[in-house]
Amino acid sequence: MVQAGSPPPAPAPEPARSLPRLGRRQLVPALAGLVVGALVTVLIFVLARRGDSTASAAGSPADRGTAMCAAVPVAEQVLPAVVTISAQRGAQAGTGSGQVIRQGGYILTNDHVISVAAGGGTVSVQYSDGSTSAATIVGRDPSTDLAVLKAADGAEGFPTIGLGSSADLEVGQPVVALGAPLGLSSTVTSGIVSALDRYVPVPGDGVTHHLVGAIQTDAAINPGNSGGALVDCAGRLVGVNAAIATVPNAVGVGGGGSVGLGFAIPIDLAKPIADQLIATGKPGHPTTGLQVQEIPPAVAKATGAPAGLFVLAAEGPAAKAGLRKGDVITEIDGKPAVSSEQIVVATLTRAAGDTIELRYQRAGTAGDATLTLAAAQ
Repeated sequence: MVQAGSPPPAPAPEPARSLPRLGRRQLVPALAGLVVGALVTVLIFVLARRGDSTASAAGSPADRGTAMCAAVPVAEQVLPAVVTISAQRGAQAGTGSGQVIRQGGYILTNDHVISVAAGGGTVSVQYSDGSTSAATIVGRDPSTDLAVLKAADGAEGFPTIGLGSSADLEVGQPVVALGAPLGLSSTVTSGIVSALDRYVPVPGDGVTHHLVGAIQTDAAINPGNSGGALVDCAGRLVGVNAAIATVPNAVGVGGGGSVGLGFAIPIDLAKPIADQLIATGKPGHPTTGLQVQEIPPAVAKATGAPAGLFVLAAEGPAAKAGLRKGDVITEIDGKPAVSSEQIVVATLTRAAGDTIELRYQRAGTAGDATLTLAAAQ
């Protein structure tokens, strides 16, 4: 059920086929911030110090077959690097979670946790010992739902979180989630990796967040967990909790609590984006130069046009690849072109200089194009 005035998510492109139909369940855009007076979507954004030492990433990966991590040592190691985030602008406010990822007080979180404070609001962080600090927004990437903050006190005396690799994860592997669900700081839950490589589009406040290659987990995450850590049994950050699925209640409105289906942004995607935000304040995703409009199958059938993506404009890289306004893109990297989100996802997972293989039709004649992504201006 759409909660905050956001349109329901469009049919997911092919990576999203891995996102199973939830039957009577709804994807609640785990907008982890408990944002007052603004959040409504099919996905309920669930997920609304000091010192230069680094939390040890020592330890071996979780043993195969181990049902759960030993959560006590993980919590003792990781919680000092986890913060509760409060964002406010005017009458709107929200809370979420984050973790110190770099010395100097740099904190990684979800964009939807702090977006309410963008453009004139305030942000503060609370550490595990209860102390607080003002913070500023270093950079935002609404497309991937990531953001970086900088604590005014530099998070002095608090460790940075150890970083793992999401590429090493296996389905069934135990994990631990840490954050501030419902504003309850320093909360720890555990579970397993339920699935990998999910594509979850999450409608937000005027933007769609694209969780690409998301980690699915049954570790309990709730509103306020957004932006918080998903770690392996060695306490290494492997994902950033971002969204949950919920079950509609009797009147068809999604509930706000965990039903054991949570989604985290993989650290292998999040880290380079965070590094770029720290360096430049911008995510730096490449561009295709394309503007496209989906042609629904019913319209294609009625008009005799091919199903796919109608090219509204082809500039820069698209024009160099030979595409023109009026072309219909029918395949993207060998898969049927069914959603404009496929173009977006392609830019989020690649760098300038990488290529996308496209098949298109122009006046009834098929053609192929290799589009080389360019750096955004």
